[in-house]
Amino acid sequence: MIASLTLRKGLLLVVAAAGLAACGGDMDDLDSYINEVKARPGGRIEPLPEITPYEVFTYVADAEGLRSPFVPDRPQAAGPAAGGTSPDPERPAEFLESFPLDTLRMVGTLDINETVYGLVQTSDGLIHRVIPGNYMGQNDGRITEITESEIVLVEIISDGIGGYIERDAAIGLSD
Repeated sequence: MIASLTLRKGLLLVVAAAGLAACGGDMDDLDSYINEVKARPGGRIEPLPEITPYEVFTYVADAEGLRSPFVPDRPQAAGPAAGGTSPDPERPAEFLESFPLDTLRMVGTLDINETVYGLVQTSDGLIHRVIPGNYMGQNDGRITEITESEIVLVEIISDGIGGYIERDAAIGLSD
């Protein structure tokens, strides 16, 4: 049993030595490749681009008629007092205003007594009739036109500086 254990240890030592001997092989081909690459001529380096110096501007009040950099370059938000666009808080909300505009689908039109109705399907599958002047979407979208292929709206959205602007939107006929 001891001889068997000694034989196993000896065999393991021989295998390990053979494995290590394989790692230290001839590397002349690698050395010659490295020397060849080092002997190649160097490439041309492009010159750095010229950097233009920063021009300093000192702001003084009423500097040559320039506007103050601390005042927006757009006129202040036009609210209802200034005659600008704004949502009407007194107008009762219509049912289709509770849905985001991108969840509503136009599924057709209906012509009754020369009045063209747009047929709008909500996300719950119900179909509603709309006419120009109705509102839908969550941005006070007022329907301005209904054609065979789309319902055209004008939405009132915030301009980001306390006022409102009008934005055109449309819902196309779904396939």
